[in-house]
Amino acid sequence: MNMARILDGKLCAQTIKNQIAQQVKGLATKPGLGTILVGDDPGSHAYVNGKHRDCAEVGINSIRVDLPASATQFDVLKAVKDLNDAKECTGYIVQLPLPGDIDTNLVLEAIDPDKDADGLHPINLGRLVLNQPAPRPCTPNGIIELLKRNDISWAGKDVAIIGRGTTVGRPLSLMLNSKEINATVTNLHTGSKDLAAHTRRADIVVAAIGQAHFLKAEMIKPGAVVVDVGITRTQTGLQGDVHPDVAQIASAITPMPGGVGPMTRAMLLNNILLIAQAKV
Repeated sequence: MNMARILDGKLCAQTIKNQIAQQVKGLATKPGLGTILVGDDPGSHAYVNGKHRDCAEVGINSIRVDLPASATQFDVLKAVKDLNDAKECTGYIVQLPLPGDIDTNLVLEAIDPDKDADGLHPINLGRLVLNQPAPRPCTPNGIIELLKRNDISWAGKDVAIIGRGTTVGRPLSLMLNSKEINATVTNLHTGSKDLAAHTRRADIVVAAIGQAHFLKAEMIKPGAVVVDVGITRTQTGLQGDVHPDVAQIASAITPMPGGVGPMTRAMLLNNILLIAQAKV
């Protein structure tokens, strides 16, 4: 039985980071990436630690702001203002999710749009709708780049995206609909009727809902390309949205871990580089 080709996000991300490191050397001023982290969630700390390791690897300065779980809305907004004002900070991210008593939208809106390294500020999402230059959301950008660099074209393809969140599903739909990419997109969600009927028609399926092993082999057509975005922490460890059996049907598949995650981090660095270059 043929197994799907593995789309190695680690390898692809390393190539991108090597390219970024060369371009950073050519800048007169070293760029800086800031992070704001609230609380002591181990997963969030691991993500942020990884981002700062990436910065060191490519020659980008890092500015880390860690706040306790007891931090108030005021404390978080003050940290945002400080990074908005900090000249050494080229761009920054607020690590999500935030504790439940903090208004995430209010915090994201307080970010200087020109320092929005995640591309999630309402102004930058609006620029995405209008296809204007702006930092692009990192995970969708990483997904697009991973397939491109593996010689998988999006143009003219039927793409099914499972999930409509603001960090992956919605912005990815917009980006794939652009004239530069020209995919035909179906955005599926909890309200979709007969979801599997849509995924079985798709040339490319992106699973981004955070339900372990949701996408099963019988839900895709033979030869489809499958992208696993979701991560769920279970008793047996971290699991993706895609069932392992899908690899026996698909022509290509992203692993979890080692697929979309490293590409997301590489695109964050790329956004910092682009912001720095725009200021020159």
